[in-house]
Amino acid sequence: MKIATWNVNSLRVRLPHLLDWLTAVQPDVVGLQELKCVDEKFPFDELQAMGYYSVANGQKTYNGVAILARHPIEDVSRDIPGFEDEQKRVIAGTVNGVRMINVYVVNGQDLGTDKYAYKLRWLTALTAYVAEEMKKYPKLVVVGDFNIAPTGEDTHDPAIWEGKILCSEPERAALRGLIDLGLKDSFRLFDQPPGSFTWWDYRMAGFRRNLGLRIDHVLASHPLADVCRSCAADLAPRRLERPSDHAPVVAEFEL
Repeated sequence: MKIATWNVNSLRVRLPHLLDWLTAVQPDVVGLQELKCVDEKFPFDELQAMGYYSVANGQKTYNGVAILARHPIEDVSRDIPGFEDEQKRVIAGTVNGVRMINVYVVNGQDLGTDKYAYKLRWLTALTAYVAEEMKKYPKLVVVGDFNIAPTGEDTHDPAIWEGKILCSEPERAALRGLIDLGLKDSFRLFDQPPGSFTWWDYRMAGFRRNLGLRIDHVLASHPLADVCRSCAADLAPRRLERPSDHAPVVAEFEL
């Protein structure tokens, strides 16, 4: 089973890229983030024509998440239960016995801001939610744009990024707390080339110069991690004209 995550940074703009990528890569389940469209404008029909079921939790202009799958998506839930939030950042569903929680984590803007405090509260609520889901679903993945680079190795220049937004210790501690529930970072189960990232700023020729961060993750429960056979970022869509600033991450599990 190929499980992927991709922040498309506007689904309507990137839909041709997505459809081409689905044809080329043939993932079984995909979590999309930053749709920037309401559910009424989500391209359900186009995706169905490609052989994908889809469920969405959309929002105009900002945020929005969706799950695509080659098989029916069951037990769908939206948002974090009990956490009041107008922003559409979470959707979950079960595909062939695998529970996927797809998240678009708060950016946080900058340390010390209200948005940063909101990010940490949000991550605390997410961790509690995932802990409950793991009691029900042994085979579980949490995928998405986490807006957190786990270590200095996941940044193009630790001296620039250490202690800054996306790389601060409280953010990294929150991510470690989530992983410590019983998840594995699929990407780090395998040897990766140095300078392997998933996001590059549009400015300053960030992608061409590989000034990136690894902030998009596939976190797998131990039963899935034990059968994970590969995980890598797919840079091809980032090389296209008018690309998303993120690359997809694809993990393959022998199920």
